[in-house]
Amino acid sequence: MTGITINLEGTGAIVTGAASGIGRATARVLAQAGAQVLACDRAESVAEVAEAICAKGGVARHRVMDAGSEPDVAAAVAEAVETFGGLGVFHANAGITGGGLAIPMLETSVETWAEVLRVNLIGPFLAIKHAAPVMQAAGGGSIVLTASVAGMRANAGPAQYSASKAGVINLAQTAAYQLAESGVRVNAVCPGLIETEMTRPIYDYAKATGAGNRVGQLNPMRRGGEPEEIANAVLWLSSPLASYVNGQAVPVCGGLSAGHPYTPRTDTAKLMAAIAEQKAAQD
Repeated sequence: MTGITINLEGTGAIVTGAASGIGRATARVLAQAGAQVLACDRAESVAEVAEAICAKGGVARHRVMDAGSEPDVAAAVAEAVETFGGLGVFHANAGITGGGLAIPMLETSVETWAEVLRVNLIGPFLAIKHAAPVMQAAGGGSIVLTASVAGMRANAGPAQYSASKAGVINLAQTAAYQLAESGVRVNAVCPGLIETEMTRPIYDYAKATGAGNRVGQLNPMRRGGEPEEIANAVLWLSSPLASYVNGQAVPVCGGLSAGHPYTPRTDTAKLMAAIAEQKAAQD
């Protein structure tokens, strides 16, 4: 039996939040499949991601931008079209938690909520708004939004983050219908617990309390995920292999979303103290 290879040779692609974690892994995976990648992030270190891709024979550029800013998103789309000759894939991945993973809702400010919604929800909307017309004119394309299992059910993230990701899921569904017969597919990928800079406090806390081997124990696979496992799902959704997949929220969570078991809320003070103690010991 011959293995199936995804070939995105010559396809222009944009990935936001590409300086680290899932975005960085997706930029690399898309480039490995032949896509020409514009890696975007607010962090200037995104340049290193593009450089690493080029060093391995891939095609990539970088752009320092704010995924929640309409002028920035419009400029990124224009750059991709001008540089790569078109845009076939947009992974709207940039996201923030809003100050931490364990801050109670009643202690969260309106300003924090507004910023989380701006980046996590308005950002994906802007990706659709500016990428879809370009893709439609070229005959089609794939837009993949990073949502979360936290947007599917409770107990997988802080309130502001979870609400924003629930909005992302609905945005993917609504956009798929708004873009009916355009050739543009819009889907959301819903990661579970993935080891990234965003979830670093969880991993640090587990290690500090001697429970590092219990990370991810609430899902049937009994482990946390790797960024590349989400990137591979994005690659599939971006490819012709997913040509009949549209308006879907695809969980990649080791089975966590099948149940979302209840766990007592982590004591924020203890969490931060344990992390600080671990860092002090390392120094």
